[in-house]
Order: sequence, then C-alpha cells, then structure tokens
Amino acid sequence: MLAATSLPALPCRRAALSSTSAGDSRTSEGHEMLPILYFIDQYLIDLFIWIIIGSAILSWLIAFNVVNPYNQFVRSLWDLFNRITEPFLRPIRRMLPDMGGIDVSPVVLILILVFIRVVIIRGWLMPLFS
Repeated sequence: MLAATSLPALPCRRAALSSTSAGDSRTSEGHEMLPILYFIDQYLIDLFIWIIIGSAILSWLIAFNVVNPYNQFVRSLWDLFNRITEPFLRPIRRMLPDMGGIDVSPVVLILILVFIRVVIIRGWLMPLFS
C-alpha cells in the first residue's frame, strides 16, 4: 500500500497498469487526449497564424490606402481581426522596445505559436499521451 504522502500516478500511467475491458482497444486514458492535441496542433494554431498574417496584410493595405477603411466589409473584417489578435499582441507590444513605425509583434506571436506547436505539443504532450 502506498504511503499517504506519495503523489498519485499520472492518469495515463495508472490506466495502462489497470485492466481494460475486452471491447475497448485503448490501453490508457491518454489516447483520448490525442485527438484534442491533433486538433489544436493541426487546425487551431494554423488558423490563428493565418488570422495574424491576414491582420498584418490588412493593416498594410489600410496604411497605404489600397483599401478604403470606411467600406463596411473592410471595417468589419478589420474589427474581427483586431478582436481576435489584439489580446495576444498587446502584451507583446508592451514588452518590445520602440522600433519606430515597425511592428514586429505579429512575428513574435507566430514564433511563440510555432514554439508551442513544436516543443510543447509535439515534443512533450503527444509523447506523454501516446
């Protein structure tokens, strides 16, 4: 019997040690996390990176008067992009030094997302739950 001060085993390890039912081919509870991790890795991070790129391109088009910011579609698209990206870009902008008129916070955010994808999700979490 385990002592009261010992930490419980991780769910994926505990489930692998316990017996499974005959109809269930899964050997651990960790396999239930894999589809969620794949969805986050393949779809959510990609979609967010494309939204950041679209926001940067739209800001350039508005800054160089290529598109009319008073157009209802352009304004609604700009508002949508800002509502999605600004909560993540604002803290990065506060940490970065002033670089004149150049905003590199989208690049930093994309690098952070790639780090999350490659190191945290694919490097740590997927091997943990597979």
